[in-house]
Amino acid sequence: MVKYFLRKKVGGRVVNGHPWVFANELGDQDGEAKAGDIVEVYSYNGSFIGKGYYNHESQIRIRLLTRDKDEQIDNAFFHKKIKEAWEYRQTLGYVENCRLIFGEADGLPALIIDKFNDYFVIQTLALGIDIWKGAIVDALQKIFKPKGIYERNDVPVRELEGLEQKKGFLTEPFDTNIIINENGLKFHVDIENGQKTGYFLDQQDNRREIRNIVKGANVLEAFCYTGTFSLHAAHYGAKSVLGLDISEKAVATATSNAVLNGHENICKFEAVNAFDALKTWTKEGKEYDVVMLDPPAFTKSRANIQKAITGYKEINLRGMKLVKPGGFLVTASCTNLVPPDLFIEIIQMAAKDARRQLRQVSWQTQAADHPILWHVPTTEYLKFLIVQVL
Repeated sequence: MVKYFLRKKVGGRVVNGHPWVFANELGDQDGEAKAGDIVEVYSYNGSFIGKGYYNHESQIRIRLLTRDKDEQIDNAFFHKKIKEAWEYRQTLGYVENCRLIFGEADGLPALIIDKFNDYFVIQTLALGIDIWKGAIVDALQKIFKPKGIYERNDVPVRELEGLEQKKGFLTEPFDTNIIINENGLKFHVDIENGQKTGYFLDQQDNRREIRNIVKGANVLEAFCYTGTFSLHAAHYGAKSVLGLDISEKAVATATSNAVLNGHENICKFEAVNAFDALKTWTKEGKEYDVVMLDPPAFTKSRANIQKAITGYKEINLRGMKLVKPGGFLVTASCTNLVPPDLFIEIIQMAAKDARRQLRQVSWQTQAADHPILWHVPTTEYLKFLIVQVL
């Protein structure tokens, strides 16, 4: 097996547990590896660090899969890792819908698997894991006997690994429009064409957090997508709910979800630009008991981080101005490049400019089926905050 050695005075991050080895961290090597090969990584002085897959086309040259020198990377390895991940989710109470594999947090870098009851959606985002897609599908079939498996590899990041974007069935074709249960509600999931893998499982725990603040409230949700937070608000006793999203297709699905749950008289949805609506309604002096903001990621590039900061500040400023004194703001950020402390700072800046005081009610990250490893900062990406606006 080809061996790679870390340069002296670099690689401490890798030694301490991070699974990524960047190109500039590598020094000497013993042998030549092809893209996708499993290789061994050593410190500059020859101490074994781990095994992982290699790709010379990626700035992340090696992604580690194991720290055990004797462990073999084969079909049985992937079966074991997926089985362990499922046992962990079951321990936490996720038995129907969950993120079964969350990449690095489950020891399988660049692999995402979402479980929607008896259906699975997978993403293999790097060449080294894509090579093992057959073994991954085989493990899912043996462990779960699913009704269907679909790949959503229509994501640009694959091109950085020399891979094409693609999506399609990995088992016999099935109806990709399914219905799942969450917190006593039902939701349509479009596995083939929905955002990401078809549904945002990472907020499923946070959606329960609004249950006490929405009772009898008039609620506004901006960036509602398919209405999951809006429907939870209705389910927990909101008087009225208005959801806004720029996508007409998302609004149509949100309306269908309202009918599916018998909340069509409480929840209304409009296909509008939420940024413009928030700005206009602030000037008009509209007020709501609860305003919920769950926008898409504002940037995936460090070059645009200031733009993201400005965007988050602006929508939260407008959101606060629309909240009645004593009401509540529910706000989230899924932008990985905006860390928790920066997000809180942005909210504070918005409150200062809005001339409103805030009282924290709840501070959460993503659902527990998206585990966080403290030595891998990218595994903590979602920020979820509820504040009372005084």
